[in-house]
Amino acid sequence: MSWLSYPKALNRALADALAEDETVCVLGEDVGAGMAGVTLGLRDRFGAGRIVDTPLSEQAFTSMGVGAALAGMRPVIELQIPSLLFLAFEQIANQAHKFSLMTGGQARVPLTVVVPGSGSRLGWAGQHSDQPYSLFAHVGVKTVVPATPSDAYGLLATAIRDDDPVLLFAPAGALPVREDVVAPLVPIPLGSARIHRPGTEVTVLAIGHLVHEALAVAEELAGEVDIEVLDPRTLHPFDWEALGDSLERTGRLVVLDDANRSCGFAAEVLATASEEFRLVAPPRRVTRPDGAVLPFAPELDRALQPSREQLRTAVRGVLKGGWAW
Repeated sequence: MSWLSYPKALNRALADALAEDETVCVLGEDVGAGMAGVTLGLRDRFGAGRIVDTPLSEQAFTSMGVGAALAGMRPVIELQIPSLLFLAFEQIANQAHKFSLMTGGQARVPLTVVVPGSGSRLGWAGQHSDQPYSLFAHVGVKTVVPATPSDAYGLLATAIRDDDPVLLFAPAGALPVREDVVAPLVPIPLGSARIHRPGTEVTVLAIGHLVHEALAVAEELAGEVDIEVLDPRTLHPFDWEALGDSLERTGRLVVLDDANRSCGFAAEVLATASEEFRLVAPPRRVTRPDGAVLPFAPELDRALQPSREQLRTAVRGVLKGGWAW
């Protein structure tokens, strides 16, 4: 048994991949110093030729990673702030993602992008707190959001082995999470959801660090409602079968998502669930408000984030609600 932190899990997955495969390398800002904890100690172990500190030009080192992947390497890029993905969106979504499709599989781009500290980090203000995973799921890039250390290890291990680009969002709210690991850490297939808590009355699908908020609310309301907590782990490809099975048991759905409401991932889950699965009440979502830009003031920042109180209200709402027709 070992006590594993979320950043250490990512660090271990990188170290194992680097040790197993000499084509794996790491590029990014401050990766030599391991500022985010993900690459700590790796340059000393594997050398500056494979753990490469880059200038602060996201377009440049992302393009370098795409080129390295096309040339037969398996690069891992670290972007310390999620908003920097807006700068590199063209390289990831329009280049890395499409090379294989446009060449009929003749070219492969095994590029992994890791974003430690994505989403809400109290007081980090508007340009450091975005959660843009919906953009990448929308264009079809493989996108994962682990909630626990063991899932962080397993999904990163799989991402590095994948022949297509994969983005891994490591939510700021999950970084403090620690976990007792009693078995060897293993790769986890993309597109495989996880039930953290079985239930019979309401399915709460929670993304990333909000899984832990959903579990807390499920325990608080245990005497009132039996909540199933479902963690998709992968947003694209999404495990629709797992969601369908859960809704067969519960018939009610609440989605908890630390992203903006309009065109967010929660909206896609609600739409597909309404079209494809058995629901006995209209589904609900708990998200940031439309067009939210998180302010610097901690009180205002907290007010815009999805809360346990909002989740409790949504759960009670689907219990009481029914279709109007």
